[in-house]
Amino acid sequence: MKSQHFKSTLICIAVLGALSAAPVMAQTATPPDTSVSTSTTNHESTRLSTEFADFAGSDTNSQALVTGLRDGTEITLDDVVENADGTTTTTSTTFTPATGKMGYGNVKIALSLAEATLAKDGITDPTAAEMAAALNGGTLVLADGTSIDLNGVLAQRAAGAGWGQIAKADGFKLGDVMRSPKAVGSAAANGNTHAHVEKVELAKVHGVDRPSKPEHVAKVDRPERPSRPDRPERPDRPDRPDHAGRPGG
Repeated sequence: MKSQHFKSTLICIAVLGALSAAPVMAQTATPPDTSVSTSTTNHESTRLSTEFADFAGSDTNSQALVTGLRDGTEITLDDVVENADGTTTTTSTTFTPATGKMGYGNVKIALSLAEATLAKDGITDPTAAEMAAALNGGTLVLADGTSIDLNGVLAQRAAGAGWGQIAKADGFKLGDVMRSPKAVGSAAANGNTHAHVEKVELAKVHGVDRPSKPEHVAKVDRPERPSRPDRPERPDRPDRPDHAGRPGG
């Protein structure tokens, strides 16, 4: 009996120990690892920033472009000019993308089309203002007084155009642009070489309105059918005469 009682006591102690350990295990459960998605995002951002650093003029400008296009937030690009006395002058251009947030794939397409568009007009080393005009739209005023109107890659996209349509409007094939935007633009330049753009007039984009849907046209009420005339009442039939009684009846 003592042995059986001792075994029962051990079992109870083991059960109570397991129950008390369960909450501790639950509290110390490992949270889901979110570092993988964050690492992937950072990798994409860094890769694109490196790819377009030459086009943007600096790593800082390139990172600002990628981040601003990705998040749909304000972008500030800097032009740094070295003066004759060794000092530098910085000019900043700020604009907000005409589109909202975009995935990294769309960011790459937008920047590739902007680079090709400027290269087509002989601008292979664009200023911050020229990049803003290529993306959001604007006018490039040349030293000789002539001007180049840029529709803006993002402005066209915000208006509902597809990437293929935007490329085609500039005489490009989207696949060729994605492989080498500067080369495609330079090949389409046809001798256009603009040594200097006097000024850039950026399009004032406060949000491009998408094409509105046509208003719903109310259905025309059908005319009421004319009511059928009442049928004339049938005249009462005359009463039949009673049968005459048979003779001898």
